[in-house]
Amino acid sequence: MFLLDDLLLAPLKGLIFLGNKINEVIEKETSDEGVIKERLMELQLKFELDEINEEEYDEREDDLLQLLANIREKKQNKQ
Repeated sequence: MFLLDDLLLAPLKGLIFLGNKINEVIEKETSDEGVIKERLMELQLKFELDEINEEEYDEREDDLLQLLANIREKKQNKQ
């Protein structure tokens, strides 16, 4: 009986596992200062190489800086 249950629930367990892994990656990307700083450097390089215009640079930079400020605020609140 348990083997049959395991076989029937395997796809659901796989989806749950996959969802948890995706959530971990998203959490890491949105809570790691290093990742945000890296993205800021990439953005700066794209701007310097004229791959993006100043308006797009400013918008993306503001978003990333806000995200960085939020991360730092969360870390301070935990302490």
